[in-house]
Amino acid sequence: MTPIDKHKETFKEEAYELIGELETSLLELEESPDNTELVGRVFRAMHTIKGSGSMFGFDDIAKFTHEIETVFDLVRNGKIPVTKELIQATLSARDQIREMLDAYGSGNPADDGKSRELIALFRRFIPTAGERGGVLQYAPTTTGGGQDIHEPPQKSITCRIRFRPSHNVFMNGTNPLCLLAGLRALGECKVISHIEDIPPLEDINPEFCYTHWDIILTTRQGIDAIKDVFIFVADDCEVDIQIADDNGMASGENKTDHKRIGEILVERGDVTREDVQEALSSQKRIGDILVESGHITGQQIQSALIEQRQQAKQVFEKKRGGEPASSIRVPADKLDDFVDLVGELVIIQQRLSRTAVSQNNAELLSIAEEVERLTVEIRDSAFSVRMLPIGTLFGKFKRLVHDLSRELGREVEMTTDGAETELDKTVIEQLNDPLVHLVRNSIDHGIEPPETREATGKLRRGTIHLSAIHSGSSVLIKIRDDGKGLDTNAIRDKAIEQGLITGGAELSEKELFALIFLPGFSTAKKVTSVSGRGVGMDVVKRTIDALRGSIEINSRYGAGTAITIKLPLTLAIIEGLQVEVGGEHYVLPLSAVEECVELSREDVVKSHGRHIMNVRGDIVPYIRLREWFMAAGESPAIEQVVISRTDGRRVGFVVDNVIGEHQTVIKTLGRFYQNVQGISGATIVGDGRMALILDVPQLVREVESCASPVGAVS
Repeated sequence: MTPIDKHKETFKEEAYELIGELETSLLELEESPDNTELVGRVFRAMHTIKGSGSMFGFDDIAKFTHEIETVFDLVRNGKIPVTKELIQATLSARDQIREMLDAYGSGNPADDGKSRELIALFRRFIPTAGERGGVLQYAPTTTGGGQDIHEPPQKSITCRIRFRPSHNVFMNGTNPLCLLAGLRALGECKVISHIEDIPPLEDINPEFCYTHWDIILTTRQGIDAIKDVFIFVADDCEVDIQIADDNGMASGENKTDHKRIGEILVERGDVTREDVQEALSSQKRIGDILVESGHITGQQIQSALIEQRQQAKQVFEKKRGGEPASSIRVPADKLDDFVDLVGELVIIQQRLSRTAVSQNNAELLSIAEEVERLTVEIRDSAFSVRMLPIGTLFGKFKRLVHDLSRELGREVEMTTDGAETELDKTVIEQLNDPLVHLVRNSIDHGIEPPETREATGKLRRGTIHLSAIHSGSSVLIKIRDDGKGLDTNAIRDKAIEQGLITGGAELSEKELFALIFLPGFSTAKKVTSVSGRGVGMDVVKRTIDALRGSIEINSRYGAGTAITIKLPLTLAIIEGLQVEVGGEHYVLPLSAVEECVELSREDVVKSHGRHIMNVRGDIVPYIRLREWFMAAGESPAIEQVVISRTDGRRVGFVVDNVIGEHQTVIKTLGRFYQNVQGISGATIVGDGRMALILDVPQLVREVESCASPVGAVS
């Protein structure tokens, strides 16, 4: 990949983030149309996409975005109101920009006709406009006081910019003259070239840039607009931006409050003001003295004089305080490799600890303990950089709710809580589709039409609330709506109709709700573009199970529905319970384990061969893993039962021996074993042997569907 291609990819990544922020800002602006800060965020996002797109050859994106930016410049200046029509048009423009970004490198060009339609739509928002040379120009209009109505209300600021490109700036695909042109577009701009570093002709490398520039810029666009010009070269070039303060002095300079000696002498009456001026005029100017002494060049003193003249013309604003913390962008695959190496380190640390214990060497035990402490810190640090706030996922659903409520004729408000709750990036990526389906269901099946809600005494506008909270080593995600809730009678009738249950079956409310997750099950009266085919909830359940999570439904007919998803914080390393069956080791996720009890042969006899046991008055079915995995040999006289909870019920797993807790580094199985039911992966235990990781929910379902006696778990 060439340097320019790398910069194009960087631009695309930045642009995808910007249009994500743009969508969020637009949806918030629809709720608060008078919020000038949100208008500024929309304008800056458009301005940055336009400027950077033009720099890296995305000319169609730059031209298209310019039209929207121009309209929002008028909005920012209070000349056009924020309306729902403008918000909807801008959301469509945001989607078109994304399509144009996707089109680069795919071989499938974006729809130019749609771009032209959107440009024509945005031009209709402008009160007075004309075209000249293909570029939209606005007719100058003045208010009663003679002020240009398009003049931004911000105060002017004057900036001193030192722009020193790196020598190899041309090889990175950057033309410094384009950056200078971008600055000139922001306001009154004076550029002074420094050419003293240019070597003799015989020593010049034609691919190097030897020139740097001082720019004195007076603008009303603000410091953010200036920084946007250099956004893609800030890491490779030296860019120093200083803003003058109210006293015409660059921020950061030392100010002196004491009077000059001439002023004191005049006040005392020792000399007149004319005497002081005559004495000063007889002296050489400081600039001439410094140039003659060789301390500075003529270009440098010229730059300072221009800045001085600019300062004399303007009233300066104070410099904004605090620079943002530096950050670095790391490719996801490198991060995954890092976590894999940490996992290997955990395995080696466990082997070291086991060896230290077996040899009973005090010095080796001390080293093993220190390595274990460091390994835990490295593991936690590695996981922390993979963690993302779930708000990055919640933010995507605002657009979904906005569009779907318009399509279905509903009035829906989405609220969130716990957006700062962090989850592993892999979990968040795989959680997107299930949450999309659940939110769509809440709007289509849950929230009633406004008229229906009013007739039942509810507010016209329904609410969907998404929340997330940490719960130990898991995260609880809840999707709650105040719609009509689930009708247990309708669910029962549909299940009987499909032959899923018999007419006389007695099911609890939770068991009835669990039927929703069966393939092909739907209570919708008709099939729509949104739902009704019974495809989706079963996929949601499978995805949550694959993430080693659980899902639970609570609903009250007429009042609403709440769906709670419980997920582990990470999929790379889990806390597990190591057990032994027939000489082989297995691991059960510790989050699914409730307790361990003993099972004697007398207990088996008392149950008359049925796979059930009495645990403090509670009848618990169990699965004999020795029989299920067809392990050789005799079972011990007293076996152990690991009791777990899955799908809202307790199920036991009979094992030979419980070894103890184990920090489990999950390894995926080869492609020949990926479809083995009841096994989610493998790990390496302390003695170097492999242990299979049990998928508890899937194993229970597999046993229940088996016709053998082992399958009798209920």
